[in-house]
Amino acid sequence: MTGHVAVLGAGSWGTAFAKILADAGRDVTIWARRQPVAEAIRLRRHNPEYLPDLRLPDRVTGTGSAAEAIRGAEIVVLAVPSQTLRGNLAEWVGDLHPEATLVSLMKGIELGTTKRMSEVIVETARVTPDRVVVVSGPNLAPEIAAEQPAATVVAGTDDRRAQLVQASIRTPYFRPYTNDDVIGCELGGAVKNVIALAYGIATAMGFGDNTRAMLMTRGLAETARLGVALGADPITFAGLAGMGDLVASCSSPLARNRTFGEHLGRGETLEQAQAATRQTAEGVKSCLAIRDLARAHGVEMPITEQIERICHEGMDPRLAVDALMSRTAKPESYE
Repeated sequence: MTGHVAVLGAGSWGTAFAKILADAGRDVTIWARRQPVAEAIRLRRHNPEYLPDLRLPDRVTGTGSAAEAIRGAEIVVLAVPSQTLRGNLAEWVGDLHPEATLVSLMKGIELGTTKRMSEVIVETARVTPDRVVVVSGPNLAPEIAAEQPAATVVAGTDDRRAQLVQASIRTPYFRPYTNDDVIGCELGGAVKNVIALAYGIATAMGFGDNTRAMLMTRGLAETARLGVALGADPITFAGLAGMGDLVASCSSPLARNRTFGEHLGRGETLEQAQAATRQTAEGVKSCLAIRDLARAHGVEMPITEQIERICHEGMDPRLAVDALMSRTAKPESYE
């Protein structure tokens, strides 16, 4: 291996993550699906489509060839939309070094299989779970690109690999913490997208802080219930990959799921909201898979259920609010 890092995906987070790696002293090659973007990164250290005001460090280069980016890479960072991971990785697997550490930046649950992203990586790349590391937390790309202080969680079952990634992304403005709870970190990142949609809808409907606080806390309860059913440590959901990511995704206008939800809350259709935002809102697709995963494990997730109905069954958000508020009274419980 050459020691360089490949970042596969030139969206906002992939681009910002490449900057973090370079600022931490790593040589980075970004793969961009569109050749003009790859050339702009390589020739001008500039991504014209995402974070266009950011000048990437000299350690960063770009390519339109995934094989070129991956060849000899010690760390391969996967930063593509979650529902495209399996197809993309199937094309790339032959170029992976047999000892490379695979890093997932994706926050979603795969449709149809209800698998977490690390599970998709293990299955598709035919690697053992210890080869996979997950990065998750309150990581809004524009703020990190501006070097505002932020932190994240690096989760993996192999301490050596987790610490390798931790050392590779530690900078004066970005502080990574390790964790061995891969399940909890992945679920926190996936479910918060759905809750952020609900938060955006409520914001656009004119509801105030009480309603929004209710959505965040009860959304966290849903996440923790599902996590515990799958074997996660409930303490994880009180940390950066749980509450931290949820707060950032709900409260910030930079968060694409919250913004997408605002369009839905103003009465726009799914298609109109997609056209207006021009970015992937992972929660829109993941809510289907999360709902199926919850039902398979007998876990109640009422907010997720209503978001699925709004997004995919055309339910009026006002009726969804009525459905949530008219549920049978019960004790507050995270069990």
